[in-house]
Amino acid sequence: MSLMTTTPVQPDAQPADDSLSIIQRIQQGLETTPEIHPALAQESSILEIERFCLWYTKAQAIFSLSMGIPRGKVTALIGPSGCGKSTLLRSVNRLNDLIDGVRIEGRMLLNGESIYDPAVDVIDLRKRMGMVFQRPNPFPMTIFENVIYPLRIDGERRRSVLVEACERALRGAALWDEAKDRLNESALGLSGGQQQRVCIARAIVAEPDVLLLDEPCSALDPIATLRIEELIHEISERYTVLIVTHNMQQASRVSDYTAFMYLGRLVECGPTVDIFQNPRLQETEDYVTGRFG
Repeated sequence: MSLMTTTPVQPDAQPADDSLSIIQRIQQGLETTPEIHPALAQESSILEIERFCLWYTKAQAIFSLSMGIPRGKVTALIGPSGCGKSTLLRSVNRLNDLIDGVRIEGRMLLNGESIYDPAVDVIDLRKRMGMVFQRPNPFPMTIFENVIYPLRIDGERRRSVLVEACERALRGAALWDEAKDRLNESALGLSGGQQQRVCIARAIVAEPDVLLLDEPCSALDPIATLRIEELIHEISERYTVLIVTHNMQQASRVSDYTAFMYLGRLVECGPTVDIFQNPRLQETEDYVTGRFG
């Protein structure tokens, strides 16, 4: 595994042609710097991303991206496949460290502290980030052991603490009533939607600072998807949520803020209601209405 490195960001050398559309400028590799929406400027950001760039060896995946993730809100990342949404999400908890040849520039700050500082304990950082992936990935063990697994790894052995934490997390994932009599059964015996809620319970059992959701409903049926969306609303009262989704309707239903990405660059970011009903850019309107992308 190669070590990730940070180097100072150099300004883009090419001058931007204001006569070109934002999408044309991005396609030609010209710098784009979206204005900060006034509503975002007034929010307290738990996560600040400053001119963040990322390369997979020589291929650049994210270009000088800057934005804030508001504390206690749901922020959705939208954009076409391959635009860098999941790469950005995985950069927040440094999962990209596990990929050879990854290199970064710029900064990410969690509660004002650099995520990529050489002194950061990556394992400790990931404990502060709950992560849920596209497909449910419960471990081949009981529901109870799945949920309290992060606490076990952290060295917690007191049965009373584990039992209380399991119930709290399952209630938080809206699964307690369905699972309370099945805690000693394999989580693999649950439905797909229930398995994903077990994964959410596992992600929140250690009370993370941020909950990262990478298309959590992409493998679920419409009924299970609706339940997860309702759950995101409930969870957002206690956690900051950053969610990647290809589903425009889902983004409009579950998020407070939406960021539209294209070819590794941020195009527009603002309150979800504005992005979907009154976007500042024609390109954003074209994308969310299905005329482009």
